[in-house]
Amino acid sequence: MKKSEILVISLTELKSNKLRTALTMLGIVFGVAAVIAMMSIGEGARQETIEQIELMGTNNIIINKVIIKQKTKEAKTSFSPGLSTKDADAILEINPYVQMIVPQREIKNNLTYRSNIIEARIIGTTPDYLKVMNSKLESGKFFQPYDVTNAANVCVLGSGIKEQIFKFENPVGKKIKLGDLWFDILGIVASKNITASSAEGLGIRNFNEDIYVPFTTMAYKMDKLEEQSEFRNGIFYFIESQEVPILDKTSVDQLIIKINDSENLKQASQLISRIMERKHFGVMDYEITLPEQLLEQKQKTQKIFNIVMGAIAGISLLVGGIGIMNIMLANILERTKEIGIRKSLGATRSDLLYQFMYEAMIISLTGGLVGIVVGFMLTSIITSYAEWRTIITPFSVFLAFFVSAAVGMGFGIYPAKKAADKDPIESLRYE
Repeated sequence: MKKSEILVISLTELKSNKLRTALTMLGIVFGVAAVIAMMSIGEGARQETIEQIELMGTNNIIINKVIIKQKTKEAKTSFSPGLSTKDADAILEINPYVQMIVPQREIKNNLTYRSNIIEARIIGTTPDYLKVMNSKLESGKFFQPYDVTNAANVCVLGSGIKEQIFKFENPVGKKIKLGDLWFDILGIVASKNITASSAEGLGIRNFNEDIYVPFTTMAYKMDKLEEQSEFRNGIFYFIESQEVPILDKTSVDQLIIKINDSENLKQASQLISRIMERKHFGVMDYEITLPEQLLEQKQKTQKIFNIVMGAIAGISLLVGGIGIMNIMLANILERTKEIGIRKSLGATRSDLLYQFMYEAMIISLTGGLVGIVVGFMLTSIITSYAEWRTIITPFSVFLAFFVSAAVGMGFGIYPAKKAADKDPIESLRYE
């Protein structure tokens, strides 16, 4: 018998039992849909992590200030001047891999515009900030070196602050009050795609909510008080009853160091670590972070997460395959007399083997196609209601469909073989 004729017989048999076919198919449908949905969640999270890390600059090394409260006896034997622009000067002078360094100093103060008053985060930095952080301007311009030299009262707003205060109004050229000082708005930094959960997970701030002013303006006019130990005669002292606020014009909260080539990141970070250790006399009042290493760590965690989710989705396909085998075994038992009649009329063992294999294959392939559609719908629902980022890749669709076909074929072999091996005389006697 021709294989095309066997295929027609298989399709006719499945059509005559539509409900049973549909129920058998359900396991494969939900298995494929689960694989696509799970992999889309994993890929969305991976892509989001990469984008958030890129906000920090993959060629950057970041040094953050760490507050260490030392008691007097400990402070006498070890002391540190704290993170400052002097560290930046030393790194630039010694480290050949460094392209540029941007200091950052941060305070929170009131922003006043007309009747609007909000608490805003103000960042004191330099004109190289945009280059180092791969940021762009939405409108206007960033402050220039002469603004830093003159400690000018100028500022640049993050897109989030602009939307919150000015809405549809163009803020460039207008004045706002930061604390007790008036500032001219020079420009708006373009929005960066960052979520609150990602910012919290990676330990970075929402850059869209920043206001940028020249570093010297922050240091000399905005009078930032350092809540650290008291500095006397070259030693930091911690007074247990109170923290003595001091004013240090060179102190910074963060140094962002741009390396000339990503291949030099490891060597550059090792050299920076040695410089910082020497300048801070072994006191770890700073923390060195490499966004590239942070990315590798996050991707490793994400890979484990994807494997676990894939395994859970794979179990659904396995259950679907077992369902196909069970229903087909019951189907063979129900059609025992039919098998006997077909064999007595000349059907060969291979004819019956192909017939039942075709039935299993049709169920699994059709279930796979329907599962793909359901998977796309499920992913859309997850994106809409859970507000998770999801990305469906061609690989995830191909993998889910391939596995569904393999499951159907794999679990269809045993029932097909059992049907083909039945004795025709015993089959005809079966009631």
